[in-house]
Amino acid sequence: MHRALALAERAIGLSDPNPRVGCCLLDSHGEVIGEGFTQQAGGPHAEVMALRDAQARGASIKGSTAVVTLEPCSHHGRTPPCADALIDAGIARVVIALGDPNPAVNGAGINRLRAAGVSVALAPEPFATAARDLNVGFISRMQHGRPFVRLKAAASADGFTALPDGRSQWITGPQARADGHAFRRRAGAILTGIGTVLADDPRLDVRAVETTLQPLRVIVDSHLRIAPQARVLAAPGTACLVHAGATARAELAGVEQIALPAADGRVDLPALLGWLAERGVNELHVEAGATLNGALLAAGLVDEILLYQAPVLLGRGMPIASLPPLPDLTQATRWRRVEATPVGDDLRLRLRPL
Repeated sequence: MHRALALAERAIGLSDPNPRVGCCLLDSHGEVIGEGFTQQAGGPHAEVMALRDAQARGASIKGSTAVVTLEPCSHHGRTPPCADALIDAGIARVVIALGDPNPAVNGAGINRLRAAGVSVALAPEPFATAARDLNVGFISRMQHGRPFVRLKAAASADGFTALPDGRSQWITGPQARADGHAFRRRAGAILTGIGTVLADDPRLDVRAVETTLQPLRVIVDSHLRIAPQARVLAAPGTACLVHAGATARAELAGVEQIALPAADGRVDLPALLGWLAERGVNELHVEAGATLNGALLAAGLVDEILLYQAPVLLGRGMPIASLPPLPDLTQATRWRRVEATPVGDDLRLRLRPL
């Protein structure tokens, strides 16, 4: 199962909107005879890739065991059911790390396997946790109808993301910046606000690490103020503008312009997350300024804070998020630390709400 999980990680930046799944086939002696991971949407899933690998090795598949990180699918989507592929291949036993939260599956794959006489077992909890963490976005979209929202920030030790005049290049070191691109690669979409685009003219693509897919770049621009030459609109990948009922701009005809419901004259953020889920976005990576960050946090829409903290003091500067003052410390939102890892000279913190 450790190997299957490692294979599933290779589907990051490749399989979206499908989940990241890895599969190993074992013979009667416990030796690996085939392995695979989920390919691009419309391509073969992990189980089929493992079966093909075993066939290419000339291995005998009948009576073997399949170790897979997610319950095999039981429905016809872009590809036929993986449960049927395992049954037809003569697999005798299947070990699964995590049930599939997709309502179209959700136990039906296990039931189909057992009905065909295949022995099915669930792996111990640590493996389920690992499979769940690998697919937090897919699970969120299936269970809650919205992506898993990860808010990324790079800040000084005293909590500032830029100098008072907005200059921020570079607070953190090159290792932290490359690590941030690895988290971008996990995302189906990267979200920013028009304030960040106007101030920094970022690209917001994945370039410091290899990837097959480029996340969709989504700019919240309620009044369509973006310049046509903004770098975030350029290749590689595609970008779209979401606005609150503004008049479409003809000079931006090559860029998707989406009108979403408004709240207080701005794009309604829950509506935005629902729209992204409908587009198949599992993980949403936010790299924005204090205004949009504060709005997402105040609305309780952030599932994880990814904070790169540099060993530098700025004294004054721009905050991570614009939030209203608290009447008392007891009103503070509490987060739990999921991870604290040195990355170069900086510290990577991952925080999730209590």
